[in-house]
Amino acid sequence: MFPRDREVLVTAALPYVNGECHIGHLRTYVPADIFTRMLRKLGYEVLFVCGSDTHGTPIVFSAEAEGVSPKEIVERYHEHFQRIFNALGINFDYYGSTDDESNHKRTQEIVRTLIEKGYVYEKKVKLAFCERCNRFLPDRYVEGKCPYCGEHARGDECDQGCGRHLEPGEILEPVCKICGSEATFKERTHYYFKLSAFASQLEDFLRNLDGTPNARNYALEWVRRELKDWCITRDLDWGVKFPSREDLVVYVWVDAPIGYISFTEEALKRKSDNWEQAWREIWKESKATIVHFIGTDIIYHHCIFWPAMLIAAEYSLPNAVVASGMVTINGKPLSKSRGNVVWVADFLKKFHADTLRYFLVSHSSHTKELDFSWDAFKTRVNNELVAILGNLALRVLSFAQKHFGAVPEGELHEEVLARIQTAREEAVKAIFAYDFKKFVDASMKLADFANKYFQREEPWHLIKGGEAERKRCGEIVKNTLQLLKAVCVLLEPVMPSKMEELWSQLGMDSDIHAVGIEEMTVPLKSGQPLGKPKKLFERVP
Repeated sequence: MFPRDREVLVTAALPYVNGECHIGHLRTYVPADIFTRMLRKLGYEVLFVCGSDTHGTPIVFSAEAEGVSPKEIVERYHEHFQRIFNALGINFDYYGSTDDESNHKRTQEIVRTLIEKGYVYEKKVKLAFCERCNRFLPDRYVEGKCPYCGEHARGDECDQGCGRHLEPGEILEPVCKICGSEATFKERTHYYFKLSAFASQLEDFLRNLDGTPNARNYALEWVRRELKDWCITRDLDWGVKFPSREDLVVYVWVDAPIGYISFTEEALKRKSDNWEQAWREIWKESKATIVHFIGTDIIYHHCIFWPAMLIAAEYSLPNAVVASGMVTINGKPLSKSRGNVVWVADFLKKFHADTLRYFLVSHSSHTKELDFSWDAFKTRVNNELVAILGNLALRVLSFAQKHFGAVPEGELHEEVLARIQTAREEAVKAIFAYDFKKFVDASMKLADFANKYFQREEPWHLIKGGEAERKRCGEIVKNTLQLLKAVCVLLEPVMPSKMEELWSQLGMDSDIHAVGIEEMTVPLKSGQPLGKPKKLFERVP
């Protein structure tokens, strides 16, 4: 549990906007949205921010390939991701762009602070240079051999071998990716951040870091092994200019996480006239709980490089880093170039967004690999959403509407209230353990109990009896409707649109998205009219 008197800032890793959204992206954003919605149900004040990561070599590379400006690429996919997030019900309080003026200003302010404090220094390095293109080759413009394991690698990472981050000039046998020519090394002045100076502070930070163990343990291993200073400038025109150097921009992994800070600023400007004080309390005075949701592939950046920058610039550190496992498709690595990918826009043309949200958190524990296949998706939808939850809702509501037309009279049974309370406790415990599968399991276990309870009590026989039996029947129906209401409250963070439909069918006139967790045990009012029962989920053929 988080301290009740502190606001919670939830951030989701910034999508890199040089292509469309695929299912692998959503492993970060859907759980972050579920977490945020559940915290609000528990009474926390929450701010949820994200934005597009718009700088770096890959975007420049894509723009040159298309013959357009980087800005055009960025704007196109920035709008695309906003549409996808809206369609999926992922509701950020603010969704910005790292190319926004506020992020340029905040980045330059932090970099100047690092320079003034002596944490940034000049260094002459030998960089890959293409004679044919007459240019230095940053990051993704060069490929060659990893100096550590010998495998084929790209300029900034050994993506085919040991996975190590590569500094400019480290790659062996460089080749220009633009023209295919062999590159040579030429001397160039760049700027480095003294990451190696923060080993002790980072180890202390990581020991106390909440979140998922994979993030903490992976980062601790790197800190204890060896920290190398990071080159924080690149030979590009597109990006945030390095202070006093018009020919260099800051490395994308400098300005991207600073987006969390600038997006918080912009979000608070919309909420309060006293936004500057609110911002300082979060990012300068450590008076909020900061939770980062990320993918496993960027643990190093968020648990080592980013906190070191924050320590150096005297900003608040994150309290938790929640890292999801990777997504595979049919047991194979997700690959856009090989066509092994599921595009979210195509998925949403065929299936309801909530079914995808449900699958992403129910099929695998958050830190484990999630393998998507159409057979697995079909099984989850048909055997759980249709057969358990959908069947419960349609069956009970239809029976209640036919025989009573409203919520019947009756007292809630101790057995029912105890089951609801147990489900609530299990769900809350799972949320604060960042185990979204257990959260869903607790909710669906309650739905399964409701089905069995209704079947066990056989109200269809009681309704045919005398006055006492009909009264008993009404009480059974009311208790089952209460169970359904409790399930609806618990699953709203997971399936907000479908639970809004179910809330209406229960005859509730309040906002399901605004009700607190305590609503699970608030008795339905006898005599309350019920809505028209409708099928919640369609079977996947």
